[in-house]
Amino acid sequence: MGERKEISEKRLNEIIHNFLNQFSFFDGLTNDELEIVSKYIHIMEIEPGKILFKEGDQGDCIYFIVDGELDVIKESVSGNRVGIDKVVITKLSKGRSIGEMSIIDNIPRSATVKARTETALVKLTSNGFDSICKEHPKIGVTILKGIFRLLSVNLRKTSSRLADHMLSFI
Repeated sequence: MGERKEISEKRLNEIIHNFLNQFSFFDGLTNDELEIVSKYIHIMEIEPGKILFKEGDQGDCIYFIVDGELDVIKESVSGNRVGIDKVVITKLSKGRSIGEMSIIDNIPRSATVKARTETALVKLTSNGFDSICKEHPKIGVTILKGIFRLLSVNLRKTSSRLADHMLSFI
């Protein structure tokens, strides 16, 4: 077997930089600007079946999925049954993000997120994002525009699904 060695900080920043380049949040940032962002993020892993965060937890970061799959679970009180149902509302995989709203509004999480598979994540905290905005306002604005684009797309999809659902009652 080959010898294992630690990844240098320079190589790790390069890997993170290349990863960030894949997300529309960071469209429009130069290589130097992506390198600045890479200093504010952290890499983590979560095992299958483990909870990343629960509905109602205080949100303080956004996660970008490097590899693996997450289930987004929403609790619902059903009309005819007693208790709370848990429904998987979507599955997220490589290249997606979760928790975008929390770095803007600091409102508790709106859903539970659980690892479906072993999942590698990149995490940007609210404090890290605030630091980027203070120290590098142009980068902060570019990231905010990316977040707003994503939220807009998600809202349009949700509105369309709601309209389709409402039509089934007519």
